[in-house]
Amino acid sequence: MSPQKVRRVIDALRGMDAQDALNALSVMPHAAAVPVSKLIRSAMANADEQGLDTNSLYIIHLTADDGPGRMPGKGWRARWGSRGRYRPIRKRSSHITVVLEERLD
Repeated sequence: MSPQKVRRVIDALRGMDAQDALNALSVMPHAAAVPVSKLIRSAMANADEQGLDTNSLYIIHLTADDGPGRMPGKGWRARWGSRGRYRPIRKRSSHITVVLEERLD
């Protein structure tokens, strides 16, 4: 999925509690909401393994960057353009980064 589509979803989640972000993602109509919610669940599970309290986690850093441009089965595909020219079809991918921190009250 392109980073532009993912950023549309994650812009609303920065600074939220992790559980509130999962609740918000469950009602979002965007296709990017599913992989982002899986990522946040995975980050919460990793924090639980580290001994942090999962109820007090919040998102401090959430970004979507461009993924690899060329890779087998994903990168560039061929399509013929006007006047016999070659036009690439780009299959975009993204790297999503999430950082959770425990809220100290």
